Amino acid sequence: MDFAFTERRPGGRLGRYVESLWHARGQIPYRRERIAPTGSTVAGIVLGPPIRQTPDGGPEFLAVTGFLIGPHDRPVLNEPTAGTHCVGIVTTPIGCRAVLGLDPAPLRGRVADLPALWPAGRALRADLLAAGAEGGEALDRTEAVLAAGLDESDRGLDRVAAAVAALEADPARPVGDLAADLGISHGHLDREFTRVVGLSPRTLARVLRVRRLLERVDVRDRVAWTRMAAELGWYDQAHLIRDVVRHTGVPPSAYVAAQRRFLEPGEEAPGFVPEAG
Repeated sequence: MDFAFTERRPGGRLGRYVESLWHARGQIPYRRERIAPTGSTVAGIVLGPPIRQTPDGGPEFLAVTGFLIGPHDRPVLNEPTAGTHCVGIVTTPIGCRAVLGLDPAPLRGRVADLPALWPAGRALRADLLAAGAEGGEALDRTEAVLAAGLDESDRGLDRVAAAVAALEADPARPVGDLAADLGISHGHLDREFTRVVGLSPRTLARVLRVRRLLERVDVRDRVAWTRMAAELGWYDQAHLIRDVVRHTGVPPSAYVAAQRRFLEPGEEAPGFVPEAG
């Protein structure tokens, strides 16, 4: 069975809160994958066989109709029980409450039942199944539901969005300096940021720095880890290795080896680790 993957970034107001929408159908060419964190909340609407999701250090969750991966800073093991058929919603760091109406902090590091937490997801799943929606049509229907339910009433959104943007531009930036630029105390920023994002500013900064590293790695070439560690603000290569292991579940060398084994020609290395096991 071939594997088809359709992805888009919504525009307009919704684009501030949703990093990507995707529709996947088919058989992945490996048994499972460790998905690296992005600082986002991920919702999956399961339209086919169940998918097993296991957070690092947490209990396994068998998603029959849907799953919700809360904001996290460690990988989540994704293991389809058969061919995949699923629609995914990846929020931006500030998007969980605005898009899904859920407080992200209690969801941190957890995988939960999506339909139980997001009633609109149950109706959306029924609609997608009834329509037999695939690819772009599935994403159109999903985007329409998200746009209709968008809630931007949280008064902390603009300030936290500015803080997230600053950390995306420079993940090594001291949080105290960032708070001063925003005109609030370090403690106030920590509390408001954690309430909206579900992670602290420093935790998100670490996630963003490793994410930037993985985006820069060319797995088809020799990787200059020491140079990249210095350029991205790590004290030394040992600290880089520690953060990559925490982020992906494997050392940098194993990450590159897994990508080389499964990456198709011309395909960019994703932020996950395929496992043949």
